[in-house]
Amino acid sequence: MEQKSLVLILARELADKLATAVFVVDDEGTLVYFNERAAEILGKSFAEAGAMTINEWAEAFEPLSHDDQPLAADDLPLVAALRTRNPAHRSFRIQGADGASRRIAVTALPLLARSDEVVGAAALFWEDGGEGS
Repeated sequence: MEQKSLVLILARELADKLATAVFVVDDEGTLVYFNERAAEILGKSFAEAGAMTINEWAEAFEPLSHDDQPLAADDLPLVAALRTRNPAHRSFRIQGADGASRRIAVTALPLLARSDEVVGAAALFWEDGGEGS
């Protein structure tokens, strides 16, 4: 348990130092942190959002495919990385808490304490103006 906390603490510290938007979840998919750049894209700060379960954050930002079909949590890169223990990438649209619709590209990575222990996942994302999945 101590090592799990350390990996998530380090992930949060790294996210806090990056200019790229970063979203960090624990091994159950519960949101544990997102940085200031992520807050700009998501339309609210982490202090305002707080911890959210996987279903809460997956619904909160209304992820949509490029043909405007709702995306289930399992279709999101962060969930895929957490469940498969492999990196995942996808671009899609979200509805920010500020009401703005944004197209984003997301690359998610599993966070491992040891090769056999997933302690969470981190997603790096950015606004994306190009065509994609």
